[in-house]
Amino acid sequence: EPRGLLAEQSDACFDQVFAVNLRALFQAMKAQVRLMLDQGGGVIVNNASVSGVRNPNPGFALYSASKAAVISLTRSAAMEYAAQGLRINALSPGRIVTPMMLGAKLADPEAVGQSLPIKRMGRPEEVADALLWLASDAAAFVVGQNICVDGGFLAA
Repeated sequence: EPRGLLAEQSDACFDQVFAVNLRALFQAMKAQVRLMLDQGGGVIVNNASVSGVRNPNPGFALYSASKAAVISLTRSAAMEYAAQGLRINALSPGRIVTPMMLGAKLADPEAVGQSLPIKRMGRPEEVADALLWLASDAAAFVVGQNICVDGGFLAA
């Protein structure tokens, strides 16, 4: 369980969280970059989280740190490969109605939604729409960015 105060987390939990959220992404990106360089370009959109920008909940230090690392890796890789035709960005969902969010049982979902400037939690389709835009030619000048789909959470 990656939830808990930092001093209570085991090395095994750290390794698991970073293996899932960062190492797997690193390995996938290496393979994607090689293929995309061979084909003359491409788009990578990494899955990050608003928790990687601002961690609002105690007990999520490892998760938040791993997602911050995803954002940093995304920006670094974008700078390394932009001139070769690769667009690399990250997408950071906020409070979205998903099994993971509902399973966290941090608070009442209705109360969480009301705490956002938009007064509701987001829908998975709204994250998908942002992802489709980032992957499209309409976002051709967007490079090395972390797009937050968060109902105003980070602006508040």
